[in-house]
Amino acid sequence: MQIHYLSEENSILNHFLGQIRNVNVQKDSMRFRRNIERIGEVMSYELSKNLHYRNIEIQTPLGIKKTTEIEDDLVLCSILRAGLPLHLGFLNYFDSAENGFVSAYRHHYNNDDAFEIKVEYQAVPSIENKNLLLIDPMLATGQSMVAVFNKLMEKGTPKEVHIAVVIAVPEGIAYLEQNLPDHCHLWVATLDEKLNDKNYIIPGIGDAGDLAYGNKL
Repeated sequence: MQIHYLSEENSILNHFLGQIRNVNVQKDSMRFRRNIERIGEVMSYELSKNLHYRNIEIQTPLGIKKTTEIEDDLVLCSILRAGLPLHLGFLNYFDSAENGFVSAYRHHYNNDDAFEIKVEYQAVPSIENKNLLLIDPMLATGQSMVAVFNKLMEKGTPKEVHIAVVIAVPEGIAYLEQNLPDHCHLWVATLDEKLNDKNYIIPGIGDAGDLAYGNKL
């Protein structure tokens, strides 16, 4: 797997990452969603450098200009519900992409810390021979991402797979490396320290879905 870490150099990305962590800024859910969206926009720009382009000529009011445009057919697919603001950031830049949505959640079958991943709702276009961008803000254990990936592979074979996450930990990255094909790309806005005993990211941000859309039952 090819891994791209995006916050190793100072940029506006680090500014937005700091704001989504700040417990005082987090209280404003609209601002939290907008910052996640902005992070998606920055990540889209960085990811776009790895796409394929074709040469074209553009008619301007005063002449002809040679330039390039994206050649790949893109499918953006996010994991509900936390992935929605990040998805919107990617869609702001890849505005002609097709879009898919999948639900995945931790099912605590014994009402304790043990869980299994349930993948249920799916609304996904054809991914055959297209560039699939899997989008989720948090890469904790990696089990949700692998479960969604395996479910999507039942629908076709993409030309390329790019996984985009805001915050990851080494445990989740290792799980993806063990369970996903080597040709996948993983885009990480920032790397955190570890998982705690409940498999939450430390220092992390808390629950991204709750911060964006309110607490769930």
